[in-house]
Amino acid sequence: MTTAVPALPGHNCPLCPRLVEYRMANRATFPTFFNGPVPPWGDPQPALLIVGLAPGVKGANRTGRPFTGDYAGELLYSTLIKYGYAKGQFKADPNDGLQLVRSRITNAVKCVPPENKPTPAETKTCMKTFLSGEIAAMAGLKAILVLGQIAHVATLDVLKVKRSAAPFGHGAEHKLASGVTLFSSYHCSRYNTNTGRLTEAMFHSVFDRIKQVAG
Repeated sequence: MTTAVPALPGHNCPLCPRLVEYRMANRATFPTFFNGPVPPWGDPQPALLIVGLAPGVKGANRTGRPFTGDYAGELLYSTLIKYGYAKGQFKADPNDGLQLVRSRITNAVKCVPPENKPTPAETKTCMKTFLSGEIAAMAGLKAILVLGQIAHVATLDVLKVKRSAAPFGHGAEHKLASGVTLFSSYHCSRYNTNTGRLTEAMFHSVFDRIKQVAG
């Protein structure tokens, strides 16, 4: 039995006034950008779900595809290809022909926030309205990878898991009551990779474990 795909925000989602105001300003400044809630991408019934925080203003907010158009996608997509969760060539272009395999990418907050920082209220609104339904619809989900602490906390809240029961840490993994294993990683941002907080080897070590769990 196939589980129905949950409703996603429309291009003019009105739920968060501050994000709507910022969206309208970006539409005026960057009229060729996507400038809307960035939809999840990939297999609707994945074994692996990757949860980021929010689109970057000149990344996914520009291209309309998660982690596409800014530096963060370079490490993420090359790793997905290496481990068989994507196929094709990543060119930081939504028309590059890349395909996700048994994997899906989403964000806790669908709209780009000012200074890349959603408020707690915006995160709660988006995850309650959309992320919870996304995860609930994934009948065969085996692993969730959260990128960064805010995405980690948002995902725990959606899954109704106490934060103390599954603390964030790079390389941490927690087997949840649902049978899904939650993996945590530092975000694959330019800052983290340039400073050495996150290296390619560190990121790949997380995927070594994900591959064992999700196949």
